[in-house]
This record gives sequence, C-alpha cells and structure tokens, in this order.
Amino acid sequence: MRKRYTTHKNPGCPGNVFRLLTAHCLLLTALVLLTAHCALLTGEVHAQQVVDKMVATVNASGQTRCQVCLITYSDLLWQLALQPDTVLVNPSSDELNRALNLIIDQRLILQEAEKLPSIAPTADEITAARDELVKAFPSQVEFQSRLLSVGLTAEKLDEIIDQRVKIEKYLDFRFRNFVVITQSEIAAYYRDVYVPRLRSRAPGQIVPTLEQASPGIEKTLTEAKIETDTDAFLDNARERAEIVMLSPV
Repeated sequence: MRKRYTTHKNPGCPGNVFRLLTAHCLLLTALVLLTAHCALLTGEVHAQQVVDKMVATVNASGQTRCQVCLITYSDLLWQLALQPDTVLVNPSSDELNRALNLIIDQRLILQEAEKLPSIAPTADEITAARDELVKAFPSQVEFQSRLLSVGLTAEKLDEIIDQRVKIEKYLDFRFRNFVVITQSEIAAYYRDVYVPRLRSRAPGQIVPTLEQASPGIEKTLTEAKIETDTDAFLDNARERAEIVMLSPV
C-alpha cells in the first residue's frame, strides 16, 4: 500500500489562517531569494566594469598633484578619437603606441608650458580651437559620435583643448618669435625646390615670380624651422625625463 503523506496543521490556527501564513512565508522566501539573486547580478555587473588602466607616467617622481604626469588608456583612446579617419574599435598596438608617444611629447611640452602662467588660453581661444578641430571631421554629428564612443565628455574635451592651446602658445613663445628667414634662404628654396616641384606637378603652368611666391615660401620655411627646433627640444626633454611604462599597449 502506498504511504500517504499528510500535512499537520498548526493546532492553534484555523485552517484558513494557516494557509495564509504559509503563503506569506513562501512569499517572503521568494523575496529573499530574489534579493540574493539581484545582489549576485549586481556583483557580476560591477565585476564586468572596466577600470581605466594606467599606461605610463612622465616626470611623476615627487609630484603629488600632477595631473599631466599620468597617462591612462582613456588618454590614448581620446587622442585617437580626435584624429579623423582613425579606427576606434579594437585599435592595434601600433596605433596605441603612436598615440602614446604623441601624448608623451605633449606632456613634456605642457609641463614646461605650465611654468608660464602668462600663456594661459582665453575662453575665446579655446572656442576657436574647438571649432577648428570640429572642421577636420565630416560633420558635427560624426564628431560627437566619436566622442561618445570613447566616453569623452564635453568637460574633458575642453580640458584637452586647453592643453593643446597652451602647447601651441608655448611653442610660439619658445620658437616662432625667434625664427628668422633670410631673403637668401627664400631665393634658394624658390630656385631649388619651389620651381622644380611646380613644373613637375603642373607642366605648362605659369610659374609665379620670386616676389609673388615669397610669402608662402617664408611661411613654409618658418614652419619647417619650428618643427626642427621642436624635435630637438623633445629629444633633449626625453633624455632628461623620467618616463615610466606601467602597462604595455
């Protein structure tokens, strides 16, 4: 004979009350289990959050509040996002290292620039630089989309632009104001580079005179000298700097 299992009621409770209490207990049990499950899910979500990775430091020894001494993985992504036609999804190690080297150079110049409070950018200069940056992209929508994809906020963008304007103003102060281009240099460039290049690219085109071409040639030679002087400055700064790599990219 099959054994029959019976439920023993609480002798102090009527049947309906007992059923209500049982249902209440089951509900409480379900709530406890649901709460525990949610806690586990929350823990999993927190565990999956990506913590920004420290990549390198630049002259960080002895610095307690140096905002431009630390370079993070986000800094690399932000640098790539502000470069048109650069892939942001799973960037290669080469792309990340190019961005890293560029940021190291920026930080070396910026650390020198911050010693000169007089070159602090104005609000108008930051606005103009931001507008110029946006023009490098196909549209405002695409520009904003790139910023959003790497978590670059408007506040952080303004901070980066502020730093870039400081760098430009420092380079102008340090190098541009002292560049001198002589007439003989302009004439030599016109003869040896400008005319042969124009004739090879556009045969039959009328070649501008030396006088007509001089302003453009002077600007070209000025930028070339600034670039040469900047490269020499950075080579020297890197030799003296304490650059510590914390994580490979």
